[in-house]
Amino acid sequence: MPFPRIRRRRVLLFFSIVGPGIITASVDQDAGGIATYSLAGAHYGTSLLWSLFFITISLAVIQEMGSRMGVVTGKGLAELIREVYGLRLTTAVLVVLVLANWANTVANFAGVAAALEIFGVPRLLSVPAVAGLVAWLVVQGTYRLVERAFLLASTVYIVYVISGLLARPAWGEVLRASVTPTLRLQTDYLTMLIALVGTTIAPWMQFYLQSSVVDKGIRVKEYPFARLDVFLGSLVAAVIAFFIIVACAATLHVHGVRIESAADAALALEPFAGRYATVLFAIGLFNASAFAAAIVPLSTAYAACEALGWAGGVDRGLREAPGFFAIYLALVGTGAVAILWPGAPLIEIMVASQVLNGILLPAILVLMLRLINDREVMGTYVNSPLFNLVGRGTAAVMIALSLLLLILALRGA
Repeated sequence: MPFPRIRRRRVLLFFSIVGPGIITASVDQDAGGIATYSLAGAHYGTSLLWSLFFITISLAVIQEMGSRMGVVTGKGLAELIREVYGLRLTTAVLVVLVLANWANTVANFAGVAAALEIFGVPRLLSVPAVAGLVAWLVVQGTYRLVERAFLLASTVYIVYVISGLLARPAWGEVLRASVTPTLRLQTDYLTMLIALVGTTIAPWMQFYLQSSVVDKGIRVKEYPFARLDVFLGSLVAAVIAFFIIVACAATLHVHGVRIESAADAALALEPFAGRYATVLFAIGLFNASAFAAAIVPLSTAYAACEALGWAGGVDRGLREAPGFFAIYLALVGTGAVAILWPGAPLIEIMVASQVLNGILLPAILVLMLRLINDREVMGTYVNSPLFNLVGRGTAAVMIALSLLLLILALRGA
């Protein structure tokens, strides 16, 4: 029968395309993201769950545009910016991106150390081991191997769903909070709302997704599947964030427990949700931190090589793309060393990463919207009026929130 064969062929084609969207959205739940969701649940209960609906739409719209540009042009975002706007602007963007991504890499190695210290593994052992593993995976692996490893890591996030269920929340209250917007005109509440948005759409994501689509060689006729990949990834990211907030709201917030980090949340869950919840939460933190410690430097290497016109890509060897792997290894190595350096100002580094993200994100969103509406770049694949309405509205809100987050971060520094 022809129909089952056609359907089976389409399913197989989808699974050959899937990857960049789900991986990018999953890695967005890094050490900083998990900490933010944990703090939101522990300190504000379920009152911020409603924001996830709008955050998910924003993430899906921005990621769809980046994926489409990669498929249609066959070029990464940094390469397009260089070709259309010149080397000077590209260099300015690149400098801020490298600094922000280095600080994000340090934060993720801090997450690795904190997660494994819960199991009694000292950071002098855990951090070098993870740094060596992610370095080996990218330098020695092919794109297909690296992508499969990253997709496998994406599945581990299910531990947060299980942690949320073990917390036994009041589902009626959770449902009401999810569909009922509540806004408190309080500085701390607004800061947390801004942080939830800011941790979801980071500058590095736009560079990594588009470069990953190009590296995978997805063609225009396959784009419907690439778009579905992006939308599924955005949905997965929302589900993870939802259950982290629910787990902490149903246990820590109910009992008035205050925390400062995701590791604190993992340890604090045990008296209320049991040892298994703590273990699962810690496993999730380790997976997210190690995953992001591999991806964020990789996105930086892609962007830098595109901006400078150097050869790059996971499928290339060390001799073919020495600059690409040198940048990647430098970020991984120095990010790991910073965690082991006695007296390293980790909090200041993490705050700096958010400030730099706040500076860069508005510019990246504006450039993406200009590029995707340029018919010389995109041909007939420019945004439709509806997509422009949603995209520009999303960009306007993200710019306003990012600038406000930047102001608040600078005031608190």
